[in-house]
Amino acid sequence: MPKVKKRNGKIRKVAKLDLRRVQPLIDLAVCEDFGKGDPTSEITIGKKERARGYLMTREEIVVCGMELIREVLKTYDPRLTLKILIEDGQRASVADRLGVIEGPLRSMLSAERVVLNFLQRMCGISTMTWKFVSAIRGTRSRIYDTRKTIPGWRELEKYAVRCGGGYNHRMNLGEMVMFKDNHLADLGKRFESKLRNMVGQARQKPGVKSVIVEVDHVDDQLDRVLTIPGIDVILLDNMGQWQLKHAVELRNEMCGRRPLLEASGGITLNNVLSIASCGVDRIAVGAITHSAVAVDIGLDR
Repeated sequence: MPKVKKRNGKIRKVAKLDLRRVQPLIDLAVCEDFGKGDPTSEITIGKKERARGYLMTREEIVVCGMELIREVLKTYDPRLTLKILIEDGQRASVADRLGVIEGPLRSMLSAERVVLNFLQRMCGISTMTWKFVSAIRGTRSRIYDTRKTIPGWRELEKYAVRCGGGYNHRMNLGEMVMFKDNHLADLGKRFESKLRNMVGQARQKPGVKSVIVEVDHVDDQLDRVLTIPGIDVILLDNMGQWQLKHAVELRNEMCGRRPLLEASGGITLNNVLSIASCGVDRIAVGAITHSAVAVDIGLDR
């Protein structure tokens, strides 16, 4: 199971990637790229020729996706093997060998592009997540992802976030009840009794792990939302630092450390430490998935 360092230096185990759930995505990628075959490799490489290739990073990264790559290779050719040299969740430096692939050279070259497409994207997400996590080290805040993922890739992208030291928000709509501004727009100014009833219903929904409520303003909303029991997290969307600090002070004064407060909207590496320093418990960052850049990894012989 992959492990990442927590803020206090201890090791945190992260939930393992369920390869069965992503096998259809692997099959789709192989079918898309391999098509009706690889005539180039058939022409240039002998049928019985075997070789060894090294997955090498050309920049500093947090590794993610090695077990997935093993499954990709098996899909192309069960004779292809992968020896993992650097595990998921670990950092790698420039020119480090992440793993060794051995087997029929034709199959290895046919699989190369799909192998690298998966690995570069997943390592890109884990590396960007690690940068955000590192930026707020020493604060009480944690970095969370969002549902802003490539369709079909959510399992992989959220796994990559965990490998980078971040935490997962809801995997799908059914895991949490999240009352956002569009859901609450018609409640009116005297919303407390209606919202109290809605939160009560949410707590009764099977499979719901937590209840989250978004507030737009601190002074005329947060104080009233804090009086409603059953809310796990209050979402503070697109608020400035003074509003976040005020929200934390108000929550601490009225309720102690619960419910948790989550900042979101416009979070970048340039401002994430300032946001964390306001005392919020969670920071949701869509950029760690939707704007992560693929890292530079190659297959060298």
